[in-house]
Amino acid sequence: MKTEQQTIPTLKNVKDIENYAKGRMEKVMSDLQHAMLGIRTGRASVHLLDTVRVEYYGTPTPLNQLANLHVPEPFLITIQPWDVSQIGMIEKAIRNSDLGLNPSNDGKLIRVPVPQLTEERRREFVKKLHQVAEDHRVGLRNIRREANEQVKKLLKDKVIGEDEDRRAHDEIQKMTDSYIQKLEQAAKAKEKEILDVNK
Repeated sequence: MKTEQQTIPTLKNVKDIENYAKGRMEKVMSDLQHAMLGIRTGRASVHLLDTVRVEYYGTPTPLNQLANLHVPEPFLITIQPWDVSQIGMIEKAIRNSDLGLNPSNDGKLIRVPVPQLTEERRREFVKKLHQVAEDHRVGLRNIRREANEQVKKLLKDKVIGEDEDRRAHDEIQKMTDSYIQKLEQAAKAKEKEILDVNK
């Protein structure tokens, strides 16, 4: 997960620190959802191609900004480029991605068959999912650490007393636990989807 190095604003009270931490944790969760969309399950989904970037006039461009994507059948994705001269570049980008897909085109439309996953591939995707979940877990813990440091600074600067310091640390821990629990549930659901042979 790319945690952008943020300059943390100086927050004047505990409520601001908690709200700021909560907003950042929400961003981590939405990043997690996006990252999980790119991990394959057995069925075709246009989100499978979210990570594919196509060299478009020297700029790596998301595929969905260059074409219409559809899933006409459970194991097929079709891609209709807006500029047919880009068809070769799009096909190459999909082939070179780590998705293990083999596109073909008829000059106007790219067809991407999504093969059923082997047991081994499913396990690889679960491993990738665990890594993505761990990166985001670390992101949540870093936000907790930074929020706690800001609360300690308020105590040191005598802006708050020890009781409020303790209460703030408890509150930040509760918030972190709640987000980590949401993360675990999302990762578990995704893992079940990957391992479901009927999908």
